[in-house]
Amino acid sequence: MNRIKFFVEKHVFGVCSYLGEKFGISSSKIRLYFIYTSFITMGSPIIIYLVMAFWINIKKYTKSKRNNLWEI
Repeated sequence: MNRIKFFVEKHVFGVCSYLGEKFGISSSKIRLYFIYTSFITMGSPIIIYLVMAFWINIKKYTKSKRNNLWEI
């Protein structure tokens, strides 16, 4: 089961893991929150999740570009 969890977290966006590390909350609780609120509100947290995934990927991209710039 852990192999599946690590595979999904590595190849999916990692938003729940990022938020869990940032706020000190278990990522499984955050995942459950997104799932339950998505069912209750007919999917609007999915839009928030995708925006956060985009923001995290842009943040990682700019950090890597900034670090590579100083190495040249």
